[in-house]
Amino acid sequence: MSKQDNFNPPSPTASDRIELIQTFVRIVQAGSLSAAAAQLGTTQPTVSRRLQLLERSLGLRLLQRSTHAMKLTEDGERCYERALDLLAGWESFEYDLRGAGVQAEGSLRVVVPNAFGQSQLIGPLAEFMRRHPGITVEWLLYDRLADFIAHGIDCAIQVGEVRDPSVVAIRLAEVPRMLAAAPALLADYPMPTHPRDLAAMPWLAIPQFYRRDVTLRHAVTGEVAEVAFQPRLSSDSLYALTNAAVEGVGLILGSAWLLRDHMAGGRLVPLLPEWEAAPLPVSIIYPYARFYPARLRYFIETMREAMPAAVGSAARWPQRDDKQQ
Repeated sequence: MSKQDNFNPPSPTASDRIELIQTFVRIVQAGSLSAAAAQLGTTQPTVSRRLQLLERSLGLRLLQRSTHAMKLTEDGERCYERALDLLAGWESFEYDLRGAGVQAEGSLRVVVPNAFGQSQLIGPLAEFMRRHPGITVEWLLYDRLADFIAHGIDCAIQVGEVRDPSVVAIRLAEVPRMLAAAPALLADYPMPTHPRDLAAMPWLAIPQFYRRDVTLRHAVTGEVAEVAFQPRLSSDSLYALTNAAVEGVGLILGSAWLLRDHMAGGRLVPLLPEWEAAPLPVSIIYPYARFYPARLRYFIETMREAMPAAVGSAARWPQRDDKQQ
């Protein structure tokens, strides 16, 4: 037997064990060593070495791996549940002792809507990262929500009503919406004077928020009008629909913050400005947990401060602090 075969690496220290356990949890949540390595900003061999060291220190096999699959052993399942408790307890211990003085570190994986994530939220994101230089962020642009556990997501910004009872949802703001159309489209149709005139025009639809009908309310009289239509073009991309509206493909009911520049430049014309569609709520959502790490708490705080201005909403809403904590 070679010396290498007899070599036993030194036992990990307490701080090392925390890192090993964090890596193990990330492997389970990411679903593979390579995905965990990408999320942790390290290499697959490093992640594999940490897993082996944890298994050796515990004297247990935690994962069964083959070329195409990975699953927890029975010991691994018990270890994973205890690891979640341990990490939550460690975070709580550190936060209780150091409180607001905690220098947040680590990484955040955040899912944001494509349009917001490319424009309105870059400023708040930059401010967050200036305040907390020890935090790295993966900024994932999805117009549909990803699975928190399967993709290792820490939190998400969602536009529209939150209907998932398994997540904490904190409303941050509301997005005003406007009706608009290009001058080229209005050259072929008379300028509408009442919502009933809109049904005869070609529409663009974003299925997350409206498909074949919209409800409008008169800002002064309170009159309510239901408009049914057949969309000429549907897309889950607000940018794509806005560009299509500028090209005269159809009229759009879109976020005011995105349409105003086009209106100021004459590329779009507001329609029935005295008639309003209900604004869309914007929330930050994340899974329930016993304790939330400082980096997530600070990110939520930054979004609370920045979101109303980012979407052109003056109001702020009371928060459900009992669920945030």
